[in-house]
Amino acid sequence: MSEILVLVEQVEGEVKKVTLELLTLARSLGTPAAVWAGPGLGDAAKAKLAEYGAEKIYDAASADIVDHVVAPKAELLAQLVAEKSPAAVLVAATAEGKEVAGRLAVKTDSGVITDAVGLSEGFVADQSIFGGGVNVHSKVSKGTPIVAVRPNSTAPQAAAGAGAVEAVSVALSEAAKAARIVERVKQEKGARPELTEAAIVVSGGRGVGSAENFSVIEGLADALGAAVGASRAATDAGWYPHQFQVGQTGKTVSPQLYIAAGISGAIQHRAGMQTAKTIIAINKDPEAPIFELADYGVVGDLHQVVPQLTEEVDKRK
Repeated sequence: MSEILVLVEQVEGEVKKVTLELLTLARSLGTPAAVWAGPGLGDAAKAKLAEYGAEKIYDAASADIVDHVVAPKAELLAQLVAEKSPAAVLVAATAEGKEVAGRLAVKTDSGVITDAVGLSEGFVADQSIFGGGVNVHSKVSKGTPIVAVRPNSTAPQAAAGAGAVEAVSVALSEAAKAARIVERVKQEKGARPELTEAAIVVSGGRGVGSAENFSVIEGLADALGAAVGASRAATDAGWYPHQFQVGQTGKTVSPQLYIAAGISGAIQHRAGMQTAKTIIAINKDPEAPIFELADYGVVGDLHQVVPQLTEEVDKRK
């Protein structure tokens, strides 16, 4: 089977869950080959990549790759595309991943698809476009298919691969080194999962009523081991930080379970979460548009429903 390159997302040598999803997806279409960009490939990371099907691990250990912004990863992948002639390149549909995909498409004269939520035979991608108003199937018609896949759109499944490590050296252009990273500040990680990677997201909207009342949303999220999200109305009101906004102008999530509490379901919000596998809506307005999208709906006051739901979840732990 043809080789499919997967750009590894990692933090301090720890492979992120989205990479395991990409390897699982690649395995259904070809032979996965992980691309490690920068130093820090340790035994634990090698074992994790092999566990999820990586037959090869291309190890580009140059510090230059991570000391400069985005461009070096695109040049590394472009070199591998030229040398290995892969069937496709898969990256995570993060802000950086999509920029890498775009730059790589230009360098390789190839087509690129972003925000895919599925990928089938022939590298036909499922996408939700135009603010979530249209679902389409897309296929690259030129060059090597480059696809940025949303986190949580594929359930990671272990299937052992050889995990053979091949060292890769890359000569970066001066253009790729034009922007240098001069400082890194480590953000303190809370107990909750990162919003765009969480398997469960609990979001609150205008119906929450105040910043203090978001403790109700946080309580349910903590009971479920979920991330907390918020609608644009809630973040604009100052009730929750903007980095937790879900929507077209915020973050796009695709969890296994999405709970929308006190969110009316404006198109701006729906565009950021409608690819969730299961959607539960809680709203006291039975005509709220969110119910058109929901798999399960509860018509009621979230301040009564959510605490009861939290209590029942805690009972079953």
